[in-house]
Amino acid sequence: MDNTKKENQEVKKLSSLIVAVIVLALIIAGAGYYIYHQKRQMSDLVEAFNLEKESLEDEYNELSLQYEGYKFSVGNDSLVALLSTEQAKVQRLLEELRTVKATNAKEIARLKKELNTLRKIMRNYVAQIDSLNRENEQLKVEKKEAVRKYERATSQAATLRKEKEKLTERVTLASRLDATDISVTPVNSRGKRAKRIKKMERFVVSFKISKNITAPVGEKYVYVRIMKPDDDILVKSRADVFEFEGKEINYSMKKMIEYEGEELSVVMYWDIEEFLSPGTYRVDIFADGNLIGRKNFDLED
Repeated sequence: MDNTKKENQEVKKLSSLIVAVIVLALIIAGAGYYIYHQKRQMSDLVEAFNLEKESLEDEYNELSLQYEGYKFSVGNDSLVALLSTEQAKVQRLLEELRTVKATNAKEIARLKKELNTLRKIMRNYVAQIDSLNRENEQLKVEKKEAVRKYERATSQAATLRKEKEKLTERVTLASRLDATDISVTPVNSRGKRAKRIKKMERFVVSFKISKNITAPVGEKYVYVRIMKPDDDILVKSRADVFEFEGKEINYSMKKMIEYEGEELSVVMYWDIEEFLSPGTYRVDIFADGNLIGRKNFDLED
């Protein structure tokens, strides 16, 4: 009887122990599941924080690139300097973000706020840039119009200048004297026409200056150049020069005349003191800085 009672007590103790073990196992299993679940949630939360941080870094990078792009598209130096300052601030905050732990919610929130502020500043700069671009486009249009007007005015001025030059040229041509009926007569010592060079003592050069009411009147010099077949000029002195087409050239004879706009006969004389060879000679006549007549004549031996 006592043995049976003792066995029953041991069975009860064993049962209680088994129940206690099972309960403890359940508690441990529950605690393990809870810890695992908490770790899983924490891992998911950390991953979410990391993704948020990466996303924030991407936004900072994108904003920095926007600043860089606008710097190259703006021609205003002052605005470029301001954009550079703001871009440097973005880069500084980006470096701060990279050193901050993803779980530091306070710093992440601050950097998000800074990013929003920077975006507002960017929008303000974008508005200024758009305004400048519109102004630049308007200035380009105005510049093109001004260039067109200038080209038109320049073209008109050039046309007027050409017309004036043509008119001046016509007036100059109209007012230029003209020598006609030019003759060169070689004469001997008795003033008679000489046919052979060895008997020639003088050239008598005669011509008429035509009537021209538009030509300048008054006293003026007439110059005559006698050119030999070898293109040398007959001169008494190499110092006898006059200006023609910007250069000083020799003359053979000169004579002061009084021209009143009417036809005028002129006779000039050249005393032959040099050796003359047979061939074709030429007489050029000048007045008022212009060549007004030319005549060729032949001499025979």
